Amino acid sequence: MKRIDRIYAYMKQVYETGALHERGLTAEQIAQKLDILRSNVSRELNELYRQKKIEKANGRPVRYFYSDGKIKNIKRHIETKKVNEHSSAFSKFVGVSLKAQIDQAKAAIIYPPNGLHTLILGQTGVGKTLFAHMMFEYGREIGHFKQNTPFITFNCADYYNNPQLLISHIFGHAKGAFTGADTSAIGLIESADEGVLFLDEVHRLPPEGQEMIFYFMDTGTFNRLGETKRERKARVLIICATTEDPDSVLTKTFKRRIPNIIEIPPLSERPVEEKLEITKLLFLRESRCIKRPIKVSGDAIKALIGSIGPGNVGQLESNVRLLCAQGLLNIKNRKYIDIDYHILPSRIKSGILAMSTKRQDMAAISATIGNEFYVTPDSKGKLPKEVEGEKFNLYQMVENKVKILKGEGIADDVVQQVMIADVNAYLKNFYLKQKQNVTLSVHDRLLKIIDADMVDFTQQVADLVAEKINLISKERFLYAFGLHLSSLFARIKEKKQFRNSLSGMVNTSTLEFELAQEIKALIESHYNIEIANSEMEYFAMLLQSLKQEDITDKIVIAVAMHGNYTASSVCDVARKLFSATKVQLIPFDMPLECKPNEMLERIVERLRHINCSQGVLLMADMGSLCNFGPLIQEKLNISILTINMVTTPLVLEAMRKVDMAGVTLQAVYDSLKSFGGYDDSTILSSKEKKDIIITICSSGEGTAEKLKQMIWDILLNAGIMHIKIIPISIYDMKENIKKLSEKYNILASVGIMDPQIDAPFIPLETILSGKDSALLCLLPGMAHTAPQRIEDSNIVLRHLCADALKEILLYLNPDKVINLLIEFVEKLEKIFGTKFSNAQKLKIVVHTGCALERQITHNSIKYNKALAGEIEPLKLDKVKRTASVFERILQITLDEDELSYIVAMI
Repeated sequence: MKRIDRIYAYMKQVYETGALHERGLTAEQIAQKLDILRSNVSRELNELYRQKKIEKANGRPVRYFYSDGKIKNIKRHIETKKVNEHSSAFSKFVGVSLKAQIDQAKAAIIYPPNGLHTLILGQTGVGKTLFAHMMFEYGREIGHFKQNTPFITFNCADYYNNPQLLISHIFGHAKGAFTGADTSAIGLIESADEGVLFLDEVHRLPPEGQEMIFYFMDTGTFNRLGETKRERKARVLIICATTEDPDSVLTKTFKRRIPNIIEIPPLSERPVEEKLEITKLLFLRESRCIKRPIKVSGDAIKALIGSIGPGNVGQLESNVRLLCAQGLLNIKNRKYIDIDYHILPSRIKSGILAMSTKRQDMAAISATIGNEFYVTPDSKGKLPKEVEGEKFNLYQMVENKVKILKGEGIADDVVQQVMIADVNAYLKNFYLKQKQNVTLSVHDRLLKIIDADMVDFTQQVADLVAEKINLISKERFLYAFGLHLSSLFARIKEKKQFRNSLSGMVNTSTLEFELAQEIKALIESHYNIEIANSEMEYFAMLLQSLKQEDITDKIVIAVAMHGNYTASSVCDVARKLFSATKVQLIPFDMPLECKPNEMLERIVERLRHINCSQGVLLMADMGSLCNFGPLIQEKLNISILTINMVTTPLVLEAMRKVDMAGVTLQAVYDSLKSFGGYDDSTILSSKEKKDIIITICSSGEGTAEKLKQMIWDILLNAGIMHIKIIPISIYDMKENIKKLSEKYNILASVGIMDPQIDAPFIPLETILSGKDSALLCLLPGMAHTAPQRIEDSNIVLRHLCADALKEILLYLNPDKVINLLIEFVEKLEKIFGTKFSNAQKLKIVVHTGCALERQITHNSIKYNKALAGEIEPLKLDKVKRTASVFERILQITLDEDELSYIVAMI
């Protein structure tokens, strides 16, 4: 069979499976499937297109569709599909939380033959009019409306005091229909023929007007005011909007004729990320309007978002415009407008108080924009050079912010919360700016800023701190503390007057304050100087800002049950029986008189302010609670799975599973589905011991802990969750093993020394070489299944690659790209028909990860043929085709030099 015939036959096969209407095929997909060079596939596809055997949709990448002549409007279908996926019409509406509403709107437009009449509900200022306009624009994009199709807007409140005039305006009137009607006139219905009529404040229509609209929607016919027969026809899609409850202000017949009701939530109920994005867009719009850059402080943004009230986006827009006008009036730098907290009106300033109760929202804003953000008319977000080059000065930052916040009468505990979030963001942004030079080590970068002795001392302090608290980033602490220490010595040297802005605001009974005391003593001893006691409060603030919150990495368990205190009681018992304090267990009690929609909103509102990045396990007892999962997922855009018929043992088991390191939501859900409860022997019997694997290293901490995580991932990948892993030291190994064997059944030991016990020993090098099956084959019932279960998944290699990349990459997240890099290596093995050693795989993964980052920073390295040798064009082509996965998923294209180095490694 010729190559062109193979391609055509494959496309026909795909079409017959029903996949054609979903997404079509790219040249790359066909090339990989049929093992043909992509360039040859493209050539043959274009020839098939010229022969009119297939259709194609232009774009990146081009998609091809098999056509059998029965599909009359495939191009229209292709373009509709493309617009559905990447429509620009709805791009003005920020946020994934409105995905369901947008999908409803799209469905209303494309529904045959003429679309669905729609009612939009929402408070004043949420964007109902804009949403209606976007529905119309979407219809034009997909060809449902012509470019000259009318979109008529009418606010029914304009004539609500004169019902007759209102009806005349919509339907038109005949000559002599009322006093003053000297001539006939067409109405909005006739003007909007073949298009859209948007009726805002539709509840202002009198009942007779609603009946006339209802009749028109039902039959497509109408009469002008004063005419007796309904002989006029028009084809109009009607979109209505109201701020009121439709059940109380619209007639039943009118509401029944509108099948599509879209409710737009108030801005206060949308995620903080969306509020921030909307605020930034509003400032960008004003920057373009006044043709000047705008600099906005982080506190001003928080106050703006915190002050969002019933006015929603409309009020926020007015507030932004007011601040820009005020900033323009007070302009000092002729090149940009500076909007700071102190110029805000008091009604907006109070918004920071509302935000102070939402710590996660505060942290999210600080993490996104830091202390300030910039917008410019060209959207590049850079200000003139004279306002850049900010120096690290914790004293100045704290003094300025505390002065502003206390000046507004804000309580000390609230000020402390605001400061911790802001200092964290301030340090993060400063750290990222300093880390832009990826070719230098942290030590070398610090040497460019502070002297060598101070760098070494900072490293000692960082080691001390890292032993006692879990830091977000040790490198970030090195920068923060080193530069703060430099600033402290500069103050002492210049004999600047010191005013402690944090006095009385830092809790002195915390671990961070104890560490601050130790740090003060170390500084005084090392440098033989005396520093003020108040300096400890700044040290403590630094530590609190950089402390990692471990609980955010856990799956959230939400227990929802009927009754006034049922869920609370179950959770209270579960917490007492299971002492893992890092498990987020949240009860939701539903009194019998509570309506389901009210309960749903309670759960949504509570989860909205919790970090649910690892997903939510909803445990419900019965009824409507069991159906809340998909609704919550749609509103909050989070992963959520539901377990029904919840009991106390089931909650206990869920807590136990969630507390395990690295466990996924799906894994917990799957294990709980088969959970049959605890029997007496499981809970009470001491005769039946639990299974364990022990890991051994010199200290029982570093290597053993890392090995513990690797083994846990191997077991989890094989579906084994009941085995506990315990790390021990070689120094008291025999004594520890003796104690452990009294309580547990030791299945195996892994590490640097054979403990000589009646259980198999696996050397550390065996695990590190990637032989996961060596461990699995020793476990009961796994001897035959282990090799198959790990055939495509080398857990240890993943760990080694991820650890290496975490030390190197700055812009790419190793946890996000590791699976893609492993997949790339596996495809290389397949296309070259070989098996790489683990050393080769590690080398290719690390090089490719660095190569991707170099492409981002435009710092690609050149291939040296003299040193590395000539590259075979065929091999280079194979690697290039395989590397297209990065272009498709990351939108990063590796150049030929980087690809040549990969070829040289194979």
